[in-house]
Amino acid sequence: MSKVAFIGLGVMGYRMAGHIKLRGGHDVVVFNRTKAKAEAWAERFAGSIAATPAAAAEGADFVFTCVGNDEDLRDVTLGEDGAFSTLKPGAVAIDNTTASAKIARELNGLAKERGAGFLDAPVSGGQSGAESGALTVMVGGDEVDFAKAEPVISAYAKTVNLIGPSGSGQLTKMANQICIAGLIEGLAEAIHFATRAGLDVTKVIETISKGAAQSWQMENRWQTMIEGKFDFGFAVDWVRKDFALVFDEASRNGASLPVTELVDQFYADVQAMGGSRWDTSSLIARLERKA
Repeated sequence: MSKVAFIGLGVMGYRMAGHIKLRGGHDVVVFNRTKAKAEAWAERFAGSIAATPAAAAEGADFVFTCVGNDEDLRDVTLGEDGAFSTLKPGAVAIDNTTASAKIARELNGLAKERGAGFLDAPVSGGQSGAESGALTVMVGGDEVDFAKAEPVISAYAKTVNLIGPSGSGQLTKMANQICIAGLIEGLAEAIHFATRAGLDVTKVIETISKGAAQSWQMENRWQTMIEGKFDFGFAVDWVRKDFALVFDEASRNGASLPVTELVDQFYADVQAMGGSRWDTSSLIARLERKA
């Protein structure tokens, strides 16, 4: 059993921290900016809460963060009472935030100055993956730190892979989001087309999902897309935040991303429709509105 700090109890972090406590059997202390949520977590999972990120991280063997963006991450790690102020030598900080590769490398360097390790470890699998403890975790960092942390991370994951040096996890998550952009738009257009063609959409999906068109999005979202239900956790606002990270990185490495740029503008249309908090499958609502 290790002492684990978990900072950030949003849609994803709340259940991830719970799996570390119950499945992993670790001693978990949590911090959340909304204290009531931390108290609810502690009551549900028989853990403890800390008043600040620094207090949570003090003496911890592993310090997890799962917050909104670079600014939030910098605040809980390097800000006043930030977790890095009490990060002990030999500890490993694991960041599950979808953030930039730049801040991952920055935090990696600062952790090393303290004799600690750092892994950028964004996740994929959404709210359902967090609830079931079946997330995919893509990791950047040193092998020695990964070897220490992998058993703890596995409490909430079905797949955990070390991709490469610091920043590689975040870059892989960007590649993941690029893939998803095209998949969701393609699925939305296919459902829209089949409906306008007068086809039985259920039979269409039952058939094509057994062939080359199959995807996780098709298996899990087609039914709710035709029903106009878009409340599955990963909001349009968040995917556009992720795309901004993608485009910033692409401007540095010279990658051409015409489809992703187009889909990003489609999500801007969804925001204009009032769908900022709808989940990413809401691209179909844009097509139905324009029909």
